[in-house]
Amino acid sequence: MATANRTIWGFRRENGRVGVRNHVAILPLDDISNAASEAVAAHIKGTIALPHAYGRLQFGEDLELHFRTMIGTGANPNVAACIVIGIEPQWTQRVVEGIARTGKPVAGFAIEGNGDIATVAAASRKAKEFVHFASAKVREECPLTDLWVAAKCGESDTTTGLASCPTVGNMYDKLIPAGLYGCFGETSELTGAEHLAAARAATPEIAEKFMRTWTAYQQEVIEAHKTSDLSDSQPTKGNIAGGLTTIEEKALGNLEKIGKQVRFIDVLQPAEAPARGPGLYFMDTSSAAAECCTLQAAAGYVVHCFPTGQGNVIGNPIMPVIKISGNPRTVRTMSEHIDVDVSGIVRREMTIAQAGDALIEAIAQTANGRFTAAEALGHHEFVMTKLYRSA
Repeated sequence: MATANRTIWGFRRENGRVGVRNHVAILPLDDISNAASEAVAAHIKGTIALPHAYGRLQFGEDLELHFRTMIGTGANPNVAACIVIGIEPQWTQRVVEGIARTGKPVAGFAIEGNGDIATVAAASRKAKEFVHFASAKVREECPLTDLWVAAKCGESDTTTGLASCPTVGNMYDKLIPAGLYGCFGETSELTGAEHLAAARAATPEIAEKFMRTWTAYQQEVIEAHKTSDLSDSQPTKGNIAGGLTTIEEKALGNLEKIGKQVRFIDVLQPAEAPARGPGLYFMDTSSAAAECCTLQAAAGYVVHCFPTGQGNVIGNPIMPVIKISGNPRTVRTMSEHIDVDVSGIVRREMTIAQAGDALIEAIAQTANGRFTAAEALGHHEFVMTKLYRSA
């Protein structure tokens, strides 16, 4: 039954949010705490470490983004409990306090003054307690529309704009009016269609906010740092091999993900949680798959829909990633990576409405515990976004 009023079985968290996974996360605050975090995860079954490359001598907005991402990752409803390990106690405690506002169990451990061995021992004991806590959690019946579902496309080709992105858009058209939270991003990949995106804002004020965000990305990121143009990056070599010759072509297909009817109700900073209630949100993100997914998970999204044409293998350790493809060749040659086959659209054997229903069914199954292809294959890419050089 692929309808907006169906239910799923999820984990109702202390703050009322619904998660679809039940992780005990071992979260290193900084790059030099990765080894201790991974050691805890190696010792305590049922935990997952999230190593990354940053966290030292960041400052200003870059540091604020780091904290938003760290706190948001631990606060995600797919995380039942969290251990935070950092080199210094002050920043570690800041992340602990941010996660604790959700009401979930969280504890922090500082390496400075203790060393790795003592830190790993103490954190492992607490992690074991958290695993017992998490494994005792029981799924309960929840409305499907209690979920927060993000979207991003990758390795796009001509079929992406014709089939897999419209499939996501159809899902949003059906579920967002019923109360779903949605999210799209990829600021640079809207180039050439930015005026069309702005026209889909709910109000003139939100449209203006979107255009300020898009223009700032163009001026402060792309124009400030490009050597010639974006031709070596946007479109990618895979996009070009798939028939997309310009960023404008890519952008028009990308925008199909937001459907035909819904309008986005706010513009979010990277890793910022939505605050205006149910609806579609735009988030200012990189177009790099792992970065975008990491930011959306840090904003609180619990399921991700990922249209692909040429075939992208991305996953995320916190948020399950559902792959949708309308390319018959990709479905054939990379079948182990595809969760929803909508290639029938290009063969005129499936309508976009039917494809949207199939995606809703896949979201429900994923929410109920079925592993996505990326999860089964061990893809758990966790990539932080950094705004500029550290001090």
